[in-house]
Amino acid sequence: MSEDSKRRVYEVLEASHTGDVSSKAYDMLMTTAVIVSLIPLTLKNENIYSKYIDVFTFIILLIDYCARLYTADYKMGYKSISAYIAYFFSPLAIFDLLSLVPILYVIWPVNTSLKLLRLFRAFRIVKLVRYSKTMVVISNVLRKVKKQLGAVLILIMIYIFISAMLIFQLEASLFNNFLDALYWATISITTIGYGDISPITTAGRVITMISALVGMAVIALPTGIITAAYMDEIRRKKSKYEL
Repeated sequence: MSEDSKRRVYEVLEASHTGDVSSKAYDMLMTTAVIVSLIPLTLKNENIYSKYIDVFTFIILLIDYCARLYTADYKMGYKSISAYIAYFFSPLAIFDLLSLVPILYVIWPVNTSLKLLRLFRAFRIVKLVRYSKTMVVISNVLRKVKKQLGAVLILIMIYIFISAMLIFQLEASLFNNFLDALYWATISITTIGYGDISPITTAGRVITMISALVGMAVIALPTGIITAAYMDEIRRKKSKYEL
C-alpha cells in the first residue's frame, strides 16, 4: 500500500471533523458495531444469535484494531518502529485489544474458566470515546490530571488499609477474614453504608464515624481536581477558537 493510501486509511479511521463522508460513515459503522456488540451483556443466557453478534462484531473490531496499528506512525506523528510500539501500549489501543478477548469464550465455550472473559465486552464502550467530542475533552482532562488523581488514589488506599486493620482488631468477631474488613472500610469511606457489617463497640463506631467524615473529604478531592481541569480545558478551547 502506498503512503497516500495509508494516509487515507488513517484519515478514515480518525473521527470525522471536516465533513469527510467516508470517515463519517466509518464512525457510524464503528459506533453501531460497539452498541450491537454490547447486546449479549443484556441477556441472561447466551444463544445462537448472541454468538453470531460476537463473531460479526469481533471481525469488525479486529479489522479496526489492525488498521489502527498499521497507521500508528501517522497517529503518533513520527515514522519509526517506536511509533508502533508506543501506540500498542497506549491506553486506547490496550482497551481495543482487551475488547477482542471475549471471542475466546465463543471459540471454547466448554471452558468455564473463560466465562468471565465475556465481561471484557464492556471495554468496547471506551472505543466510543473517539467519536464523541465531549468524551475527547474528558479524556484530555483525565490525561492532564492523572498524576494528581493517582496521588489521591494512593491516599485513599492507604486510609482504607489503616482503617481496615484497626476495625479488624477491634471488631474481630464481625469479620471472617481481612478481606471483609477491607470491604467494610471501602464501603465506609465512600459513605454508602450498606449496613451488612455494623460495629458494636464504642471504639469501632468511632472509627466508622471518622471513616465516613474522611470519606466525604476524600471523595471531594478528585471531583474538585477534575472540575478545575475541565474548566481549564474548556477555556483553552474557547480561546483557541476565538483566535
